[in-house]
Amino acid sequence: MMKPRIVPIVITAAISAGVLFGGWAIYNQVSVAAPLEQVAKEVSGVISSDKPIMNSSQVTISLELAADASLRDVYERIEANGSKVFDDRKLLLNIKQKPDKQLDEIWYAAMFDIAEAMETKTYSGIPAAMDRASKDNKNVTVATEMDETNVYITLRMQDAVKYVVLPRTSTQMEAW
Repeated sequence: MMKPRIVPIVITAAISAGVLFGGWAIYNQVSVAAPLEQVAKEVSGVISSDKPIMNSSQVTISLELAADASLRDVYERIEANGSKVFDDRKLLLNIKQKPDKQLDEIWYAAMFDIAEAMETKTYSGIPAAMDRASKDNKNVTVATEMDETNVYITLRMQDAVKYVVLPRTSTQMEAW
């Protein structure tokens, strides 16, 4: 009986693994990530986007939005145009924002009312809560929008913008 040679077996296994994983990485970049990044860049209101990060359950795209962009429109367009690429994975947008203390304070002032509205599914209380929190700040504008999956809140003040996306399923609200 012949004795197997270890070195050729190890080299063959290493080359096979390299080809398989390299092929998978190239496929992921060319067929999935690049088209999805292009979809995000083509949406009006998107200034720049990074390469998508994908796993088995979700797709995360980091974006920089124009100050006048509608967060709901951006979400809907990326989801509609990229649905062939990410199939039934959940879309998560990570919006790059410059921190603004005044907008953060307005958000924190409204957070209890918003959490209650989200928990009780009385979404009509969200615009009123945001208006109450921002009433003392005349130069702050608030936009609230909703679709089947998320509630979108946008706070604008001169050059500063704060975007908040709240999932409408209460089990996901823990990550606020």
